[in-house]
Amino acid sequence: MSRKKILAGNWKMNLTIEEARNWIRRYQSVQKKGYLMDVILFPSFTALYPLSKEAFKAGITLGAQNIFEEENGAYTGEVSGKMLVDAGAKWVLVGHSERRTIFGETDDRINLKVRQALFSELRVILCVGETMEQRKAAEHQEVVSQQVINGLKEVHQSDLPHVVIAYEPVWAIGTGQTATPEDAQEMHAWIRSCLKDEKGETVADKMRIIYGGSVNSENATQLFACPDIDGGLVGGASLKPDSFLSILRSI
Repeated sequence: MSRKKILAGNWKMNLTIEEARNWIRRYQSVQKKGYLMDVILFPSFTALYPLSKEAFKAGITLGAQNIFEEENGAYTGEVSGKMLVDAGAKWVLVGHSERRTIFGETDDRINLKVRQALFSELRVILCVGETMEQRKAAEHQEVVSQQVINGLKEVHQSDLPHVVIAYEPVWAIGTGQTATPEDAQEMHAWIRSCLKDEKGETVADKMRIIYGGSVNSENATQLFACPDIDGGLVGGASLKPDSFLSILRSI
C-alpha cells in the first residue's frame, strides 16, 4: 500500500525565535519545489506561534515536543493541547525516549498524553524504541511491541489514522550510530505485524511508521527505500536547513 511519506525535524531545546525564523527563511530560499510528503517541524514551545505564518507559507506544518495529559488545571509549567492548537501546532510528539528516561514518563502516562492530544484534535507521533541492553538481550521486539500496544490503548479506531509511529532505537539517538537498513526494516515490519494483531489489517497497512536515530543525508536514501519505512524523525541534522533539505530530497 502506498503511504504518504513524512519528514519531521525535532529541534529539542535548540534555536531561539530569531534563529528559527532564519531557518525558515533559508529553507524557503533553497527549496524551489514542493514535495508530495508531510514536512513537519517541532520547535520549542516559545517559537510555535511566532513561526506559524512563515512555516505555513513554506509548506511546513508545526508540531509541539510535548503535551500535558489534562485539558486544564493547576499544573504549573505545563501546556495543554488546546493551548498548543491555539499557538499553531497541528502535531505533537509523545513518548520520546528523552521524556521516558530523563522525565520518567511511563507507558500509562504516555497513553494518556496520546489520548489527550487526539481529543484536542492534534495529530500524534508516538515514539518507541529499545536500549542497546534490551537489544543485546533479544528483548527489543517485546519492548517495542509493548510500547506500541500500551501507547495506543483505548484509542478509538476513528482516531488511529491521526497517529504515526516513530521507531527510534534509544542507542541511536544523538550517538552517531544508526540501525542498518536491514535492522530498521525488520523492526518496522515487526511493528506493523503488532498493529495488525491489535488493530486489524487495514490499520496496519495504512499507519505510517517512520525511523529516527542519527538520520543524515548519507544514510537516509537506503533507510527510506525500505518498504515499511515511511519517512524519518530527524534530530541534530534538522537544526541546519541545508542538511534537512538534503534528507528531504533523498526521500
